[in-house]
Amino acid sequence: QVQLVESGGGLVQPGGSLRLSCTASGGINSVTYMAWHRQTPGKQRNLVATINRGGDTVYADSVKGRFTISRDNAKNTVYLQMNSLKPEDTAVYYCNLYGYSGSVLANYWGQGTQVTVNS
Repeated sequence: QVQLVESGGGLVQPGGSLRLSCTASGGINSVTYMAWHRQTPGKQRNLVATINRGGDTVYADSVKGRFTISRDNAKNTVYLQMNSLKPEDTAVYYCNLYGYSGSVLANYWGQGTQVTVNS
């Protein structure tokens, strides 16, 4: 029932910017945190950034100072603003929600959106 829909991916030149969005719908009773992860073929999925219920944020060292995670609780949406993009940022980006649906605590994932940084 819970669904996360992502948008905003695409092709951008090095040094450019992109903003990803993820909107959650369905029977979520309580959110512990939302996060963005990224993954390339043959590699593990790595954490990019998280934001908890109080708005506290955590970033991977590789994106610190360049990416900003934010949320809009009224719209049940999380964003990832990506600036000064590098080719190493190329990956499929996944939205993640960790929270309760009824009495069950679980992770929910978006469908993924491709970000390609290439000149």
